[in-house]
Amino acid sequence: MLTNPSQVIIRNNELVKDHSLLLLNYESDLLAKHLLENASRVEALALDYNHHLQLQAHESSRLTAHFGHKLAHHDKFDSVIIYFPKAKSLAPYLLHLAAYHLKANGQLLVVGENKGGIKSLNKLLPSYFQPANKVDSARHCALYVSELLSPVKEIQLSDWYSQYQLATPQGEITICNLVGVFSEKKLDAGTELLLSHLPQLKGRVLDFGCGAGVITAALLKQQPELNIECVDINAMALASCELTLKANQLNAKVYPSDGIPTQTSSFDAIISNPPFHDGLQSTTDIATQFVKDSAKMLTRDGIWQIVANRHLPYSDTIQTHFGQFNTPAENNKYKIYANKVNK
Repeated sequence: MLTNPSQVIIRNNELVKDHSLLLLNYESDLLAKHLLENASRVEALALDYNHHLQLQAHESSRLTAHFGHKLAHHDKFDSVIIYFPKAKSLAPYLLHLAAYHLKANGQLLVVGENKGGIKSLNKLLPSYFQPANKVDSARHCALYVSELLSPVKEIQLSDWYSQYQLATPQGEITICNLVGVFSEKKLDAGTELLLSHLPQLKGRVLDFGCGAGVITAALLKQQPELNIECVDINAMALASCELTLKANQLNAKVYPSDGIPTQTSSFDAIISNPPFHDGLQSTTDIATQFVKDSAKMLTRDGIWQIVANRHLPYSDTIQTHFGQFNTPAENNKYKIYANKVNK
């Protein structure tokens, strides 16, 4: 099943006939494979690790799947397709990346849902692209076409992140946040509550949905001896986390995962401000699986603690998989859930 934006692209696939094609920020489907019916070859860069895993299983001599915030090579393409990002601040980054990988006078296609901000595309287009023309509108989405007018330099992460100092109960830390990462400009209230009630930990610790690495940096300020692993599904978040660790001269293992790493040994603690959005929709599916896997992957007497919006129905799921839990702190918007596993 193709997403609505992908269906709009398929309606116009003659635009990429015999083209070398790059997909940026693609969604949860196999559009890249379908486009091989017209395109000569397709490379796809996912910023979402789950989307990457889905497409990776279909790689071929003409289809290559990548995960990360940019490509590892400098190849140029006849056309680039961008899925307009849910985080609008990420759009200029993707436009620059597209421009770098386009041949002279190459074709830019941008598709997105109307409610996701695609109508503002021309206000965001830099001068190295000609104004975009809308060529199709269907499935509550729009497709725009533009052309590269002049080349750009290779993208540098240092041009795309903000940095601020954060005073925490564990000490002052420097936070580096790339465009498009959750809570880009300042610390979110949920994480702030969690930092005020972090437990003493030991051994191997997992920061699930690490984002820019705020929780990990605070934990390591408090307990530098911890062996922390940071996982996230988002490439920009992982890069932000690495920048934050470097800025604070801290060390942790950072890697992509679309859930609890279940192929490894158990964790002595799991700490998280878990994600609850999939695209534009609010969902607890990710967190529900997270709770279930957490109960399996904690050592005996392992510590498990998360912060979540009060309105999200976590209690029943936690009760099902942990048997019991407590709430060390809460306010009018957020609640901390905690438990120890006794195996």
